[in-house]
Amino acid sequence: MKIVLLERVENLGTIGDVVDVKPGFARNYLLPTEKALRATKANMIRFEAEREYLEAKNAEAAEKARTEGADLDGKSYVVIRQAGETGILYGSVTSRDIADLIGGNVKRSMVALEQPIKELGLSDVRIKLHPEVSVTVTINVARTEDEAERQAKGEDVIKTQMDEDREQAGEDAKERAELAKEMFDDEGEAIFAEESQDAAEDKPEEKDE
Repeated sequence: MKIVLLERVENLGTIGDVVDVKPGFARNYLLPTEKALRATKANMIRFEAEREYLEAKNAEAAEKARTEGADLDGKSYVVIRQAGETGILYGSVTSRDIADLIGGNVKRSMVALEQPIKELGLSDVRIKLHPEVSVTVTINVARTEDEAERQAKGEDVIKTQMDEDREQAGEDAKERAELAKEMFDDEGEAIFAEESQDAAEDKPEEKDE
């Protein structure tokens, strides 16, 4: 289906471009959201008559988005979630969660998240405030506020935890080995003492001449 774009659409074109798209994409998204018109002769005449107005309206909206984006770009947001020892979340962080977290005029459809976040750590997420304006925010997913602070400083909390667990396991093994050695030494001394006593008892008495 041929359409004429009323605003810039990512991977398609900008205002006034006539492009060929799949009918379903046009009917289900582009046309109902007023991002495009069918490229009929009547609609092309209508578009050309309104083109100057549409371009001015788009420029105004883009400038507003740039102003809002200046405060948003580069910000970091903390999300607290439960997760296992390997850092995999019990659940996920979705585009809706991120939109709710940021608030303001940011809607779910503006969050360019290819798939939900499913593990601890920092994720850079693009927010499309306008077809021509995008900003990037950092989503810091952690189990606690303390972990979030450490991650923000560049620490890999899962690696740290694994290193600590490995060190603790080594210390525990060392303690068990020392305890086993002490028990063995004590048992050995006891056996030696018992054998010495038995030997002394079995030794024949010397007779006086």
